Amino acid sequence: MLDIAFIRQNTDVVRAAIKNKRLTVDVDELLAADRERRETLVALEGKRREKNDLSARIPKAAKEERPALVETAKGVRAAIEELEPRLAEIERRYTDLLLRIPSVPRPEVPIGGGEEDNVEVRKVGTPRAFDFEPRDHVALCGLLGLVDQEGPRKYAGGRSYALKGMGALLELAVTRLAVDVLVARGLTMVIPPVMVKERALVGTGFFPTGREEAYSIPEDQLFLVGTSEVPLVSLHCDDILDAGSMPIRYAGISPCFRREAGAAGKDTKGLYRVHQFTKVEQVVFCVPDEAVAEDEHYKLLANAEAVLAKLEIPYRVMLACTGEIGIGQTRKHEVESWMPGREAYSETHSCSTLGDFQARRSNIRLRLADGALTFPYTLNNTAIASPRILIPLLENHQNADGSVTLPKALVPYMNGIERLRPA
Repeated sequence: MLDIAFIRQNTDVVRAAIKNKRLTVDVDELLAADRERRETLVALEGKRREKNDLSARIPKAAKEERPALVETAKGVRAAIEELEPRLAEIERRYTDLLLRIPSVPRPEVPIGGGEEDNVEVRKVGTPRAFDFEPRDHVALCGLLGLVDQEGPRKYAGGRSYALKGMGALLELAVTRLAVDVLVARGLTMVIPPVMVKERALVGTGFFPTGREEAYSIPEDQLFLVGTSEVPLVSLHCDDILDAGSMPIRYAGISPCFRREAGAAGKDTKGLYRVHQFTKVEQVVFCVPDEAVAEDEHYKLLANAEAVLAKLEIPYRVMLACTGEIGIGQTRKHEVESWMPGREAYSETHSCSTLGDFQARRSNIRLRLADGALTFPYTLNNTAIASPRILIPLLENHQNADGSVTLPKALVPYMNGIERLRPA
């Protein structure tokens, strides 16, 4: 959430951010609601002062003066009873509009509408030249007996799957490898709740604009999270952090759930786009300094790249354009792993800086050394997400006979198994 004072003073900058992020929210409507809110609040506070003044005067007034003062007090009470619900409605409209205003992208973020406008930063590793016709991950999973999709679809619906045998062990192995990389790099592991209240999703910027993506539990007024970023940031909602404790670096591992409401008919084959997945997510709180945040951003990105290096997967790093970054992100890099079955680099990780966007919404404050209160910056990054990461892992390390040779770093996590062989 942006500071309303910033929006008032930088209206054109905010309008440009809305346009470039391909969002639809009316800044003029917000500013009008802001003016009406302030005017109504001033009027209400005036009437409340008048009411208090009359309450003090009436008992002391002469007998002949009291009837007129009582009538005046009735009129003041009536005005207050009219103004209070009016202010509540104005504030509801004002807050809803304010929550839809995006953060302003960093200057280096390219302006564009879609992934075709992302800018390549670097490629790491060389896609393998096969001397046989490579299989895609769907065929490999079938040969190796790693996944059952037909059974779960009968009782759980489309985009459902069950990892079986070595498939289940493989997901556990890659997630544990990612966890160990992050712990060695100083992150604190957290296994957070995955059912959260609405305020957690509002606070992290996933509501109100992304509400259609979330699974809800209406009876308990809870929602399933699409990333552990939500509970990790919300760990500190309403807290006052100390600048001396910065940075705070968390790594959360959790199941994640997304309806994929806007992806009907897209990537329905295999494991690329599913409703439930497991993810190891990184979240950082740091002091509100752009240079510090940039340093943390690239450390998070390096962590994700270190995991891919251990998995021996070729990838490229892309700087996402304005149309591809979310409402709260000021900068985002996407890491795209090479997937031979798709003959393309496809996203497996993303790394984002959000400034104080989430901290303002979540009421997370930071006490500086001089005692002043401000808002910390937050950042996040995917360390690993499965089963999507299994696609390049299997496809890049396959052999002609359908077996898959596991990267050396993964073998200890697979109890010494070096190769997955056809069932």
